Amino acid sequence: MIHIHPLRVYYEDIDLAGIVYYANYLRYAERGRSEMVRQLGVSQIDMKTAGVVFVVTRVVADYRTPARYDDELTVETVIATLKGATMVMDQRILREDTICFEASVTVACMSLAGKVLRFPADIRQKLDIFPA
Repeated sequence: MIHIHPLRVYYEDIDLAGIVYYANYLRYAERGRSEMVRQLGVSQIDMKTAGVVFVVTRVVADYRTPARYDDELTVETVIATLKGATMVMDQRILREDTICFEASVTVACMSLAGKVLRFPADIRQKLDIFPA
C-alpha cells in the first residue's frame, strides 16, 4: 500500500536560492510517515502512554531535483520491510511526476528508556499490511 500525503511549499520552506531547504525534505518525509501510521490505526500518543515509541535510526536520502515556492508536492510512503523491532519505510517526494527527493528510513520500536523492543502484537498487526 502506498500512502499519499499532499503538501504545498511555503515561503518559510525555501532558502536564499528560492528552492526548498534540504532539511525540510526530512520534515516532509516525517509528516508522510506520521500520517501513514495514523491512517493504519496506530496512535503514537497511545504508544507513548504505553511506554513505546518509534525512533528513526537510519536515513539514506537522495535529492533529485529542487522544489520551489508554491509547488504542490506529494509524499509517497510505503513500508518496504517489517521485522521484529524495525521497519524500513521507502519514501518519495514528487512534484507531479518528477521525483524531487527519495529516502529509505529505518524506524525502530523502543522503550522510553531507549531499549529496542519488538513491535507489540497489536501495532505489528496494523503495520503488517502485506500479510503472508
